[in-house]
Amino acid sequence: MSRNFNEWLSTFEDSIASWRYYTDFDKVYSNVNKIKNELNLLNGLIGSKDIEADFKALIKEYPNVLKVIPILIAKRENIIIIKDAIQDYYYNFKEKNYSLDDYTMFMRKTGIFDLLKNHLISSVFDYVTGVEVGLDSHGRKGRTGDAMEDLVESYLLKAGLVKDYNYFKEYTKTDIKKKWGIDLSHIEQKLKGDNENKNAEKRFDFVVKTDKKLYVIETNFYSTQGSKLNETARSYKMIDSEIKNMYDVVFVWITDGKGWNSARHNLEETFNQMNNIYNIADMKNGIMEEIFNKQENVLMVAEDKEEYKY
Repeated sequence: MSRNFNEWLSTFEDSIASWRYYTDFDKVYSNVNKIKNELNLLNGLIGSKDIEADFKALIKEYPNVLKVIPILIAKRENIIIIKDAIQDYYYNFKEKNYSLDDYTMFMRKTGIFDLLKNHLISSVFDYVTGVEVGLDSHGRKGRTGDAMEDLVESYLLKAGLVKDYNYFKEYTKTDIKKKWGIDLSHIEQKLKGDNENKNAEKRFDFVVKTDKKLYVIETNFYSTQGSKLNETARSYKMIDSEIKNMYDVVFVWITDGKGWNSARHNLEETFNQMNNIYNIADMKNGIMEEIFNKQENVLMVAEDKEEYKY
């Protein structure tokens, strides 16, 4: 039965955020606790009357304090580059490569001394906890992908076909060739897309093997617009064209998110071509069962075993 693209698109979700999506506080606490001793030593500089002298004395006695300075300006890197009219500085905060006077200048010119001596904060530990919360927001993009994979996985399990985790996650073309002798190397570059590392081997989100077919499943969720959506739609359209020529392989794409409204034209072209493009609403309506449960004598391969299971 043919589907209407506009009706399908109208069922897209605006978010799949869970309670832990916005901030991974466990990660925040872990990061801060690793350097809590050094951060607490910096508390001695808060409200200092002679902060430059006190800073030098602190670093001389506790040189490890230097390594936590970058996080005070919301940087995780050990090397901080400063472009100055006089010279370029490449500060190493792991292995001291400048004089203590130069590091003192760094603290002064970046504004860290002002933050401390003017008592704008009462605890360096609490301040860095806040910095870590802010930095963790950059991880939301990755958590969106993880959340979508977890959701798809839950529907794979619900389908009954993959109980006891009898499927593969993040399986490469090399893994597939070794396990079943199916060669997907000719489509790997298309699966990677233009924006990914061409030297890294593509990992498929899920692989399900039945007695008749190998199902290669890709998943993603886009809550916001961006140029990558158009490229994703075009790439998956090309991938589907290639795989349709392979009798024993089926390409399944499960995507969702209101971000697709900005790239609906390319998505519609892919939708009109692909037999197996679905969204969250489709999964809620039992598409996993429809895809797989029509197979007879289902053959699955356990992720941690080598033997076949009938």
